Amino acid sequence: MKRESAAEVIGKADRRKLVRLQLPFELHYDHLKKGGAWWMPLAWVLAALAICGIFIWLNGMNPLTVYAKMAQGAFGSSFGISETLVKSIPLLLCGLGVAAAYRISIWNIGAEGQLVAGAIAATAVTIYMPSLPGGLYIPVMAAAGIAAGAAWGLLTALPRAWFGVNELITSLMLNYVALLLLDYFVFGPWRDPAGFNFPGTPMLLPEQQLMTFQGTRLHYGLLFALIAAVAFAFFLGKTRWGYEMKVLGANPSATKYGGISINRHILIVMIISGGLAGLAGMSEVSGVAHRLMYGLSPGYGYTAIIVAWLAKLNPWAMIPASLFVGGLIVGGYSVQTIGLPSSMSMMLQGAILITLIGGEMLGKYRFVRR
Repeated sequence: MKRESAAEVIGKADRRKLVRLQLPFELHYDHLKKGGAWWMPLAWVLAALAICGIFIWLNGMNPLTVYAKMAQGAFGSSFGISETLVKSIPLLLCGLGVAAAYRISIWNIGAEGQLVAGAIAATAVTIYMPSLPGGLYIPVMAAAGIAAGAAWGLLTALPRAWFGVNELITSLMLNYVALLLLDYFVFGPWRDPAGFNFPGTPMLLPEQQLMTFQGTRLHYGLLFALIAAVAFAFFLGKTRWGYEMKVLGANPSATKYGGISINRHILIVMIISGGLAGLAGMSEVSGVAHRLMYGLSPGYGYTAIIVAWLAKLNPWAMIPASLFVGGLIVGGYSVQTIGLPSSMSMMLQGAILITLIGGEMLGKYRFVRR
């Protein structure tokens, strides 16, 4: 039997490999293609629920029973609905903010820090302006929160625009700086001396608190969020700025030929993004906690990323998306009565984010005949 030379063996292997790779179709990535139809986020949410349902079943419980309990807790009573709306306010404001940045591929992960910065600035108004007329407190606190959040956003935008520093890193790291600043104030100079070791400022005066709807914790910050959604939708669809954002998001390399300044838009969207998150922080201080306190935000700035992706960056769709995610948070408290931890909600949020981003990426691939 004739022995084959090494060159012949390698040649046959290369030919077999060539035949194996010559499929009738190729998989191409198209960065301009939208990641699926409008109903695709719903499909990916159902996929996330199915995945989490497997773990619930392995834990010895019926997933349908658990999900029904969560829905009942979030939307089955007037109290549950009002609490869901309370949670949806910061989610909608922060979600609108990060969506504005994501539309031009600026990945703002710093909404949590911008929210905290707005909360600190709004509280500073109550501490350092004690003689302000009562009717001016809410407008001044809102302006201070927006300005502080916008300034915190600029700390990410300026290095990105001038030096090309990755905004993912700076915005994420600035979250920890803001949280440490909050800890400094509530454990240090602003701490309530009558708080019995509770890390927080003194309670706000009635004129410094947002009005609430009768018998609930739902406050008028809801109007801030709805007005912001309508305004963002208007500017995105009816103004030159919105058109330039769409062009910049679709094809950044072509904008230089159209005279669109990328750096200018980076600064603008980060000011808007930070300002909306700062307004959310003011709403939490004035409308919910009625003081600046340790653990003011349970991670609204991070959860807002899920809201933005779930709505496909559409400001109108962000309203029901924030209600859905707010319902997940409130429903997580309900499952404690059947032996599951409230962190069940966090597991669902994480699964939804993974399936949404994964589905968005898969939607950008297409099969092409060779």
